[in-house]
Amino acid sequence: MVKHHGVHFLDKKQQKLIVDKTNKNDLMTILGPPSTKSTFDNDLWIYIERKTEGSSILKFGRQKMTTNNVLIIEIDNKGLLTKKDFFNINHLKDYKFTENTTEVTYSKKTFVYDFLSSMRQKIDNPRKKRLKNN
Repeated sequence: MVKHHGVHFLDKKQQKLIVDKTNKNDLMTILGPPSTKSTFDNDLWIYIERKTEGSSILKFGRQKMTTNNVLIIEIDNKGLLTKKDFFNINHLKDYKFTENTTEVTYSKKTFVYDFLSSMRQKIDNPRKKRLKNN
């Protein structure tokens, strides 16, 4: 069984894109809407293609990744393609990912806890004054 996520045949479709010639409308026609958009100085569009296949019964149906393509496109303020970077599954093997993890320190006194505590103190404070006066 093959599970496919993202833009089909991204590696072939990205070859049709020409830097400083292709515009946003062409991108939408060729690739469709991006998986992710971000705006910094220029628009950054990210397209993803991921394909996994089920392995044999002997491996208990584990999924094997056969395709993992990422296309990063940068578009200027005029709507023209200024840069494109294509990464496939082989490029991912070249990158060294850190195994360090960031520890999250939670305290029992969150913002909500602090807020409610201060409200309780303000509410209780006049009562204490009344009790002392009686």
